[in-house]
Amino acid sequence: YHVNRPFFPLLRAKLTATTMARLLLLGFSLLLLTGLRPGRAFLVADPQPDVSDDVPALLAFKKAIYDDPLARLSDWNSSDPDPCLWFGVTCSDFDARVVTLDLSNSSLVGFLAPRIGSLTSLQKLILDHNAFTGSIPREIGKLKNLTVLNLSTNLLQGPIPSETGDMQNISTIDLHANRLSGALPPELGKLTNLKELRLSNNSLTGTIPGSNSSTMVSTKKEDQVGLCQLAQLTDIDLSNNLLAGSIPACLNHIQRSRMAGNCFQNNDTMNRADWQCGNSTDAGKDNNSIGEDGQRGRVIQPLWLLIVEVVTGVSVLSILTLCAIAGLRRRKDRSSGRGVPWTRALSWKENNVISIDDDLLANVPKISRQELAEACEDFSNIIGSSHETVVYKGTMKDGREIAVVSMSAPVHYWTNYVELYFQKEVVEVARLSHENAAKMVGYCKSSDPFSRMVVFEYPPNGTLYEHLHDVEGCQLSWPRRMKIALSIARVLRYLHTELQPPFAMAALASSSIYLTEDFSPKIIDFERWRGLVGKPLLSSGCVVNGGGGHSNGVVDSRHVRFMDVQANTFAFGVILLELISGRASLSKDTDDLLEWARKHLEQPGEFGKLVDPKLKSVGQESLGIICNVVNLCIDAEPSRRPSMNMIGAILEEGVDTSVRDSSLAWAEAAIS
Repeated sequence: YHVNRPFFPLLRAKLTATTMARLLLLGFSLLLLTGLRPGRAFLVADPQPDVSDDVPALLAFKKAIYDDPLARLSDWNSSDPDPCLWFGVTCSDFDARVVTLDLSNSSLVGFLAPRIGSLTSLQKLILDHNAFTGSIPREIGKLKNLTVLNLSTNLLQGPIPSETGDMQNISTIDLHANRLSGALPPELGKLTNLKELRLSNNSLTGTIPGSNSSTMVSTKKEDQVGLCQLAQLTDIDLSNNLLAGSIPACLNHIQRSRMAGNCFQNNDTMNRADWQCGNSTDAGKDNNSIGEDGQRGRVIQPLWLLIVEVVTGVSVLSILTLCAIAGLRRRKDRSSGRGVPWTRALSWKENNVISIDDDLLANVPKISRQELAEACEDFSNIIGSSHETVVYKGTMKDGREIAVVSMSAPVHYWTNYVELYFQKEVVEVARLSHENAAKMVGYCKSSDPFSRMVVFEYPPNGTLYEHLHDVEGCQLSWPRRMKIALSIARVLRYLHTELQPPFAMAALASSSIYLTEDFSPKIIDFERWRGLVGKPLLSSGCVVNGGGGHSNGVVDSRHVRFMDVQANTFAFGVILLELISGRASLSKDTDDLLEWARKHLEQPGEFGKLVDPKLKSVGQESLGIICNVVNLCIDAEPSRRPSMNMIGAILEEGVDTSVRDSSLAWAEAAIS
């Protein structure tokens, strides 16, 4: 009461300031303890990942997709920092991290990008009913929080990665209806929370990781191995694979239909036929015990099969008997002189007159023999030869470098049929118009002396084979090799899909790919003309009605071989292997390229072992794309090889040809 009134407002102000200071200090301490970053104004020693860290992984996933016909990923935009509104993406309400990626039934075509392992908060990955190819990346084992993995009904190949055993929270794994191969990884036994395992309709081999003895039953967890350790596993489907050996006793409660269509030795369901099992059956025999009379494991032959075998044997014996009787009668007739005298059947060419259209080559430039002799130094500059053709190198008066292919066929072999076929091949090759296909300059037709020649532009920098295998040092950097691969894919796409009718190289190899001064590839089909001069072609032919687009209705069996685009796809896969490895496809000093490469192509973690040691730097993402494409191209079943249209799209979308990561490549580019 004795204090002056003006003192109270000042006191209140001091108290308020003191309280505010304390509150700020307390708040700052709490921020340091909890690791929060308000407005990102404070630096924290161990920052927690947020949704922005998931964006690069999702964009890498999108980059590996090269066909999205339903436009599911159209709103996946790199300029949008928040992916939580993207199609198929669900985020957590707590920290906005991506927890679900569901693109089921989206008709997506592509690969599974290894960067998917960076989605560390992901709980559900559902990509079933698409067309994903290649292998399951090992990085999938980094998804520690994943509970549901559904990659079923795709085209995935290779083994199930052992890293799946690191997904400790997984409860459902569904990989059925793919092309997976190899053995079941024993690491699956570490997934203690696994309740559902669906692996049916694949090509898995080996035995089920579990107790080897089918009679062993133990309730102690420490006595169990492999899948027998999984107490919660109640739904398992391994049907329609190539699994062998014994079914572990711990899986006896599983319906037998879930094990059918394999090569087991002791189950009560329908197995595959022995010829389908092959080595799988042999591998399983070691796990089978034989009974007292050796009857266990014996396959009882069905009655109907026995009847078929008996009927077949009797029929074959009857036919052989009739043939023998007929032969004896003919021999008797010949000895008595009553046989019909043998006469030579007239060939097709003797019974048919082939008309040749004089205007067939009207649109193809004709070059005189004299002009070619001057260009090729009187045909002395030989750069290649075989029994069928000789290849000369020359320079035209206008400065163009050319390659001249001369047919080595005598005049008496050159029938009207062969002449027609030659002219049709000239017209066929002359229609090619692509920057990576060597242009046909013209043809030469002379009667005195007899000669037939075709002329191509000649790239002056040698063949791809020479630069990869014959030149010392590394002449081709990684970016340059990738550009060559893309260019070859584009020209094959042009030949196979853009031309009508399609055109196929007779022999596609690194030796048939020539390089210009700036290392741009150009293909030349010299092998086509060697086939033209082959004796089987000169002495055979046929006529068909309609001709299938061939004038005069003349078709030859070799034309079918030339149209084999699937062989070109396989050859392209081999060329890709040569580009990344620096090895020749066939060499007396090294193993067969395909045989050596296949063991590394089956394991994504071993892709690096395929790389040419002379290369200074390699794009790892591009390497993964190339190796997956190689696996598709060299598929043993031609019908499963994709078209060059699809392969070209994969490479254009996924392969990086830039030189920003290589100082050596920058120097090469500057020199070029």
